[in-house]
Amino acid sequence: MATRTRLNGGNGGNGARRNGEGNGTPVVNLALQGGGSHGAFTWGVLDALLEDGRVGFEGISGASAGAMNAVVLAEGWRRALEKGTDPRAMAREHLSKFWTAIGDRPSGFALPTPVPWFAPPYGTQQAALMFDLVSRVFSPYQLNPFDVNPLRNVLKPLVDFEALRAKPPFRLFVCATNVRTGRPRVFREHELELDMLLASAALPFAFHAVEVDKEFFWDGGYVGNPSLYPLFYATRTSDLLLVQINPLVRDDVPDTAQEIIERVNEISFNTALLHELRAIAFVERLLMDRKLDPGRYKRINMHMIQAEEQLRKYGASSKSDTSPGFLKELFELGRRTTIDWLDSSLAYVGHASSVPIAERFL
Repeated sequence: MATRTRLNGGNGGNGARRNGEGNGTPVVNLALQGGGSHGAFTWGVLDALLEDGRVGFEGISGASAGAMNAVVLAEGWRRALEKGTDPRAMAREHLSKFWTAIGDRPSGFALPTPVPWFAPPYGTQQAALMFDLVSRVFSPYQLNPFDVNPLRNVLKPLVDFEALRAKPPFRLFVCATNVRTGRPRVFREHELELDMLLASAALPFAFHAVEVDKEFFWDGGYVGNPSLYPLFYATRTSDLLLVQINPLVRDDVPDTAQEIIERVNEISFNTALLHELRAIAFVERLLMDRKLDPGRYKRINMHMIQAEEQLRKYGASSKSDTSPGFLKELFELGRRTTIDWLDSSLAYVGHASSVPIAERFL
């Protein structure tokens, strides 16, 4: 089952110790969803958590934009430890540099539309519709024959992958989808390379599949957005904090072609996560009924930071909007949501779930 504990993994129950924080800080594992430019909401979440300072991290799992946030945060933290400065402050600064770079130039989160007059600022929704129509006829191998990925240039100056592999401050789990097998591949901190991070964000209609170890990969969101199971097997921490940016529920039934496409994509990118959350709830029930050995299976304290109602209003097409104003708006929403969560739910960390998994996801 997903919540089975590998007892020889992790950090002896203290994820903060290995990244320079004191033993009294409550520790969580972070699960960061992907969602294009909506990852700026997660940037705001992380910025508020880092500024507040009352929560430590052991492991971070992410897909696509979630993986970018995870790795950039870890690299900022690593550099601070190397220099002997405040790791939280430098992690915040590093995340800010990453998202500022995203807003300053066309990025991997912007649709590579072949018709410039359909691109923002003339309308993100029109660009999304045009791109969808064109991608049904032409593949990225035709539209982008030289495999240009602007995210490569954004990440290169920000992340020293060799140094991060040598001294990672957290356990990192970057999910990608194996094109040949359809299975998830989770890249770990000790093996992480730039191409692995790009593979996690390689939408198949926008970018070439990324080759890693003679296998080819697409966006990890299809099979794990993000993958939760590595957090159970390779860490000791029982508290899991999910940062949700993909709406699970929509009250209205889509009736236009674009709305239908967007809702299908949302469902696709939430399916694997829902399966894992249901597995957590199932194991939780068996543990409560004393049908499983608590020495082999650990109870998960589930927490969630989300602004589903607000993010739902933007629409899926806005995930390709990388304008600085829009990214800042999402950042501020993430900060406000997290400050509210800290006020209402921080006391649960280390003791109990602050979100009822069975009621919400079953």
